[in-house]
Amino acid sequence: MLDQNKHTSCHGQIDTQPPSLGQNARMQTRLIALLFLLPNSLLALAADSATILATAEQHIRLQTKSLSGKTTISMGKIDASKLPPCSTFEAFTPQGSKVVGRTHVGVRCLSPNSWTVLVPAQIAVAGNYVTTSRPLIAGQVIVASDLVTLSGDISHLPTGVVSDPSSIIGKTLRNSLGAGQTVRANQLTAPVVIHQGQTVRVISSGNGFSVRAEGKAINNAAIGQQTQVRMNSGQTITGTARADGSVEINF
Repeated sequence: MLDQNKHTSCHGQIDTQPPSLGQNARMQTRLIALLFLLPNSLLALAADSATILATAEQHIRLQTKSLSGKTTISMGKIDASKLPPCSTFEAFTPQGSKVVGRTHVGVRCLSPNSWTVLVPAQIAVAGNYVTTSRPLIAGQVIVASDLVTLSGDISHLPTGVVSDPSSIIGKTLRNSLGAGQTVRANQLTAPVVIHQGQTVRVISSGNGFSVRAEGKAINNAAIGQQTQVRMNSGQTITGTARADGSVEINF
């Protein structure tokens, strides 16, 4: 006699019994796991924003390590979700980009895909800078009381701003400056210490010897500039003007 609770027979009929509660639970668990893995699979198809930002920041740190003062780097945001995946990155400084202030760093993918993205960044550098304490006129020789040293973010200041006032005392202004203006190195000239036709002392030195002689300067020269001197023998030599008005020749 056949069991009435069974739905299969010797004729191969399909069992139409509905899934048990345990089977439903296992199916739901697998579905949830699949839905959880799907976003991660999609992320694997895109470049990693964090890696791009880290590559750009490391490049900035290398470029700014020689700057005087404390450097603070603030990286901007990028959306790398539409960029193909990348395993090898290379950072570079785009042409015309500034080393400090508001700027951009380029990051290119070398493998397995090829693309380039610009990463925004803000680079602040805290340091000292020199300003004028009062209006100064062109041709004026700088003295200590003409200058004021301030501290702050120098990233927004023009290139070549003077940071040490002692380095420009005694130099001459090329152009006039108003009170409170920053002082740049290219706005100054070193004082002339040798004048054309002046009798100068020439010091020739080398390993274990030093020779002194006299001659006449052929041209004017400021400290550190090259000048030519006609010696009493008639020979013309070239040397470097020193602060005391002598000419130095090193061998």
